[in-house]
Amino acid sequence: MPSAAELVDALTLEVPDFPQPGILFRDLTPVLADGAALRAVTDRFTDVFDGGFDLVAGIEARGFLLAAAAAYAVGAGVLAVRKAGKLPPATLTEHYELEYGSAALEIRQEALQPGTRVLVLDDVLATGGTVEATCALLERAGAVVAGVGVVLELAGLGGRDRLTGRRVEAIRVV
Repeated sequence: MPSAAELVDALTLEVPDFPQPGILFRDLTPVLADGAALRAVTDRFTDVFDGGFDLVAGIEARGFLLAAAAAYAVGAGVLAVRKAGKLPPATLTEHYELEYGSAALEIRQEALQPGTRVLVLDDVLATGGTVEATCALLERAGAVVAGVGVVLELAGLGGRDRLTGRRVEAIRVV
């Protein structure tokens, strides 16, 4: 049986010049669509962070899929970290910069009990802005970020540097 990293490597599609010229988009939807790959990725995250979290937060949109799978696997709840304007009030909002723009993330204001240990999952770690904003948002809500798991880390973009002091696990680093 291939490892999670081998499956990610084999199934990831590279799409040049998307969403704009000069960007090489790495599409992980084929990884998520493959049952064996999704199981391997989920098992990797739940094994690495075993017992260290109470809730799994997924960042919109592919992070939702990862978080739901991991939460289900261990019997935990899942929290959707949404793009701004997708949740009814009252929300907590965190603004941040992307590698090609700016955005904001939100969670429901009463989504977390203080001290809840949250595992953050997303598909790709690029410049780190989205994950950094998610961690700040969760901590502002009173949670403790137990760790960050990503399927693919784009090492050349320095995202891990923005997460200094946090436990970050990447299945595949390119």
